[in-house]
Parts: sequence; structure tokens; C-alpha cells
Amino acid sequence: MAATRTRIPSPMARIAACGDHAMERRTFVALVSGGLLAAPFVAEAQPAGKVYRIAYLGNSSAALESELVAAFRHGLRDLNYLEGQNIAIEYRWAEGRYDRFPAFVAEAVQLKVDVIVTAGTPAILAAKDGTRTIPIVMAAIADPIAAGVVPSLARPGGNITGLTSMTPDIDGKRLELLKELVPGVSRIAVLWNPTNPTNASRMKEMQAAAKTLRLTLEPLVGAADSQELDKGFGAIVAARAEALIMDSDRALLAHRGRIVDFASRRRLPALYPYREFVEAGGLASYAPSYPTMFRKAATYVDKILKGTKPADLPVEQPTKFEFVINLKAAKALSLTILPPLLLRADELIQ
Repeated sequence: MAATRTRIPSPMARIAACGDHAMERRTFVALVSGGLLAAPFVAEAQPAGKVYRIAYLGNSSAALESELVAAFRHGLRDLNYLEGQNIAIEYRWAEGRYDRFPAFVAEAVQLKVDVIVTAGTPAILAAKDGTRTIPIVMAAIADPIAAGVVPSLARPGGNITGLTSMTPDIDGKRLELLKELVPGVSRIAVLWNPTNPTNASRMKEMQAAAKTLRLTLEPLVGAADSQELDKGFGAIVAARAEALIMDSDRALLAHRGRIVDFASRRRLPALYPYREFVEAGGLASYAPSYPTMFRKAATYVDKILKGTKPADLPVEQPTKFEFVINLKAAKALSLTILPPLLLRADELIQ
């Protein structure tokens, strides 16, 4: 069952609280009124003067990405880009099906959009393969160098730039936090999406981090759809895993209810890569602030529309991370969260 949406900011979060937080709680209704549910790219009537066209390629759905899109649009408004006046945003939703991206990109090329904005390795690779001329802004990607998207963060070259969601030690940090949440844990199951081309190398990095922390990652469960998820749940039970951790892959967000319910029924403490899992009743999450990153993506769009080449804009790493704990979930798992760890949380959900 989803957690009650009563939030208790941690002491540190209260100090750091700013106007961004209110912006990040945009509702789905706002997206509907903004026309984000239209499936096809639809040419809009353009007022007098230049109207820039942006293609936004979403990994999941308008509902699941509502907060991210709201952040991106907020960033554009801060820079005086107003939909229906000087920009038109065309939305496409993959709904977890990465094979849709090549067609989305081809359609964006036909429309001669000024910028493509997207996130995630599959979408960005599809955009890279589909055009060498239209600027591509990455709102978030795990490892653009390992994926072959850019040669370096400082000098991306080509027509692609934006933000990476990863720092070198993020997987180790997640494992470390899970170990602090569950001090006696030693055997951890990992849920990941094998269709994401960079996830295999990420699993190797996670294994190395686990070895340093004297943890065993087993089994490594690949799940890209509902049927594979069912098999994965069975493998986790058979392995007698003591806890669960997930790789960052937005395709798995569509299954967050089932994943959280499984972990709850099996009494598996889990640390998730997105706060949406914690809001759905999961134990804890540690991740970059994705709304902050999507809002920042708007500044890349602004610079590109004003004439800066993507090759001259370094790829940025996240500066704001969020550690969120669901106190109700912790109580249900009979976990005692020590005060020092509670103080480190950016947000406590009651």
C-alpha cells in the first residue's frame, strides 16, 4: 500500500529548503492542461516571429514523467520561453518500449525540430544514430562515455551535450546506505534491465563496490517486462536474498507498484534509484534530484537556441542528491533507523 503523503523534511533539508521544492510537486492535471498527453507530434499554429520547436522524447508516460516535464517547462519559463508564444514542444512517450525511439527520432527529423531533449541511454543512442545535425540535450544519462555518446564530459564534441546522472561512486553509496539501514545484511538481490546497453558494465561496477563492502550480490535479476519480472521475483525468493537494490532505469518505474508490493510481502528491505518507489511505499531511495537536472536541461536548450554549439558545452554531473526514507515502511520491516542516519536523510515520509 502506498505511503501516506505526509512529508517530514530532515533537519538538513529544512536548512537547504528553497523554491525548487514547490515547483517539483507539479500535478498531472497541469500536464493535461498543457497538452502533454497528445501522442503524435502535432504542428501548432505559430504566432508571428520565431517559434522554436523542441522534441521531448519520454522513456515512460506523461503520468510517470509529469514532475520531470514540469521541471523542464519551469526552467524554460525562467528563461522567457513560453509555449504557444516562442516555443512549441512536441512530446513522444515510449512507455518503457525502447524500440520506439528510432521512429520518434525519425519523426523529429522530418519536423525539423531545433532541439531534441531526452534522457536515458537507449533514447540518447537512438537520437545519436538518427541525426548528426540536430542538437541533442541529455536531461540525464548514466554514463555517456561508456555508452559511446560522447568522448569526454569536458569536450563532448558532435551534436550532443547535457547532464549525466551518475558520479563514479553512486552505486557504492547506495550499497553503503542499504548496509546502514540493515546492519546485518550480507546477501543482496539486484534488479536491473538487461535491454539497457550500459547496464551490464554497471553491474560489474556494482559488484566491485559490493566486494569492498563485504556484500554478496546474488542473484542479478534482469527484468524488462512483466513476465520477466515474475521470473525475477521467483529467483530472488529462491536465492533467499536478505535485501534488494535496483539499478537506475526508468523503464522499471512502470512496475514500481508491483516491485514495492513484492518487497513488502517478502519483508525485503530495498533501496531504490528513484523517490517514486518510496512514495509508493518502498523503504528508501538515493538518487540525484532529477527534477533539478531536467530544469537545468532548459539552460542547455537556451544556450543552443542562442547559437552555442553543443560541442562547446561540457556535460555536467549532478550536484544535488536526495536520500529519502519511508518511516512507515521501516516500521513494517521492524527496522530501527538510528538517529545519525535519520539526520542524513533529505526527507522523511511518514
